[in-house]
Amino acid sequence: MTETTHQQPAGAPRTGDGDRSPEYRLAQNALQGLRQDLFHDPFAYRPMEPRPTTGPLLRRLPTRIRTAAERLPHAVVGAIALLTLLIGAVSGSEPGGDARALLTGLLCALPVVATLTRPVGAFWLSIAVSPVTALLNGGGSDWPWMPGAFVSHLTVLVVVALRTRPRTAVWMWVVTAAYAILSDIFIGGSYYYTNGGPMLVTSAFALLVVCLWHVRHTAQQEVTAQQTVTAQERSRRTLLEERTTIARELHDVVAHHMSVVAIQAEAAPYRVENPPEELERAFATIRENAVAALTELRRILGVVRAEDYEAPDAPQPTLADLDALLVNVRDAGPAVEKVVTGAVRELPPGVELSAYRIVQEALSNSLRHAPGASARVEIGYVLGGLGVRVVNGPMPGPSLVKPSPGAGHGITGMRERVAMLNGEMTAGPTEDGGYEVAVFLPVTAVNEGDA
Repeated sequence: MTETTHQQPAGAPRTGDGDRSPEYRLAQNALQGLRQDLFHDPFAYRPMEPRPTTGPLLRRLPTRIRTAAERLPHAVVGAIALLTLLIGAVSGSEPGGDARALLTGLLCALPVVATLTRPVGAFWLSIAVSPVTALLNGGGSDWPWMPGAFVSHLTVLVVVALRTRPRTAVWMWVVTAAYAILSDIFIGGSYYYTNGGPMLVTSAFALLVVCLWHVRHTAQQEVTAQQTVTAQERSRRTLLEERTTIARELHDVVAHHMSVVAIQAEAAPYRVENPPEELERAFATIRENAVAALTELRRILGVVRAEDYEAPDAPQPTLADLDALLVNVRDAGPAVEKVVTGAVRELPPGVELSAYRIVQEALSNSLRHAPGASARVEIGYVLGGLGVRVVNGPMPGPSLVKPSPGAGHGITGMRERVAMLNGEMTAGPTEDGGYEVAVFLPVTAVNEGDA
């Protein structure tokens, strides 16, 4: 088998689409858009969808009226179809007096009704009906649109443009202009008046308004979608930041205690005179495990530290520091009451820190959302855990300080702290208009024999 290769001369023109001129590609894309919008299956069944009733005004209406409002666009189109029937019937050569007048009215109303199910087909039907209605009323003075056909075609243009997209509206106007020009050149000589100009100007303004509505509606949808994505990303970022903060705090607490365990295990054999060899090996094993656990803990949790993160100089707050926190809140104005129930005891550092942060955030939310409202902090030491309840009353009125709503990050942070400790939390408004945050943090009991 012999292969023959033909080389194209250097000066020979190429015929590929990639080598076409920009004007050619622009015209080709325009014709493809025309074919797709107006010629591709124009009489496909596309029923008009009901009007959404999720708007702020329609949501307040009774159910029966709201259901009827869903078909309001259909009713408007039907009313306009009836109007075009009447205009077409009374604007013929013998208004309302013969079958031709009734047929003219029906032909004018038919494209308007067709917009409910076959919008693009209704446009072509309106183009076809216009010369028929003009020929049926040969004595008329309007060309190429009789009064009924004028209203019908203008309505079809607007409804179809609303149901499709701006590019389709542009192509419909171009086809309408071509029809008006050709009908004036070839047929309109015997008529006293041509209304092609008024049709083109009126329809251009109407379609421009529809296109602007499309652009605004699309922009609103994009903004809404972007706001939803932004809110989700903001919530996710807040969640990750809160988890990072919690991980840092727990890392500091656990690393401190593991370091103490390692040091005490290393020093313990020197505190006993002539310790048994088994005891020395046990303490050595404890120290090795503590150091290994500390190394692994730092390797896993240390990655959450940012490069610019600096460990706080002061120790992490506990429930013993609540009084100083409440004093700062009272200095801001509102009255805060603290109630402690149960036998006060020392709790794990993670529980103490989380309880303090939850009370701190709950009081901060009270100052932001209900400035001047009194608050009550309840700390309950119960068997198996710690109960925390922070409740504030309604904002007193009138007040010179206005509430400053936040983004809900405080509640998200509190829930993350509670979830990290396998606790439970409820938050919501109270009956008197205030707000309540209730948390239970479980604490595993430690037997004296296990210490």
